[in-house]
Amino acid sequence: MKVTGFSFIKNALIYDYPIVEAITSILPICNDFVVAVGKSDDDTLQLISQIAPEKIRIIETEWDESLREGGRVLAVETDKAFKEISGDADWCFYIQGDEVVHEKYLETIRGAMLAHKDNPNIEGLLFKYKHFYGSYDYVGASSNWYKKEIRAVKNNPSVYSYRDAQGFRIRENEKLRVYPIEAYIYHYGWVKTPEAMQRKQENFHKYWHNDEWVAQHITKAEAFDYESHVRELRPFAETHPKVMEKRIKEKGWDFDYDISIDRRTLKDKVKSFLGDQFGIELGYKNYQIAKR
Repeated sequence: MKVTGFSFIKNALIYDYPIVEAITSILPICNDFVVAVGKSDDDTLQLISQIAPEKIRIIETEWDESLREGGRVLAVETDKAFKEISGDADWCFYIQGDEVVHEKYLETIRGAMLAHKDNPNIEGLLFKYKHFYGSYDYVGASSNWYKKEIRAVKNNPSVYSYRDAQGFRIRENEKLRVYPIEAYIYHYGWVKTPEAMQRKQENFHKYWHNDEWVAQHITKAEAFDYESHVRELRPFAETHPKVMEKRIKEKGWDFDYDISIDRRTLKDKVKSFLGDQFGIELGYKNYQIAKR
């Protein structure tokens, strides 16, 4: 079985992306790796080239800055990397620049890939998510966080990145048939220095909205105010992936959250009740659970 990892990145240093940790976290179960590195204003290209030259192949790209609706450019860049994967790969393992896999899940992931490699009913693997917010000590618990998404797909040319690269679709806008696995993606996109998070907020919204919307909705500031944007969080008392240890140790800002205050909306409370009591998950689902 051959597994190829793939990702895309631009300006990783300016926006404080843990892209090195992201790629390194899944390299042990990847035979090779393709990274689409967008033309950057920092040393992102050099950063990626130093990770594992024997496994990683870089394709240099230029983002289409005219794609300013729905984050479409992110899907375009994902597809550029995906299309560079050789035809002999069985599985394609996708990881974004702010996502990391804990080493304790690698054997589970590889086992699922091996078990379903030749199963035509399975087109992808569905991962669970932990979304960290503000610091490495809290995870999002409100209903606005997506709970699951596809991160491994069969090497099928009909597969393509969907919307803003959150997940994938196949053929003519069909949801992939997926197998859910007991493995989490640790999403660190909302854990950066407040300065880097502010830079990201001011820049990245231009890939979803026009200049007028950005000017009206994104506050200019020196640093991002995590407190003013938070909803429901819960403490995280488990271990982080080993590849994140250095970054966590070097964290240089404070964020505290009072868990005694119930900030949940009525919508959050209803969704939590239905999920806890009846196992019913409401909301956006970019996949269909396959019949084995």
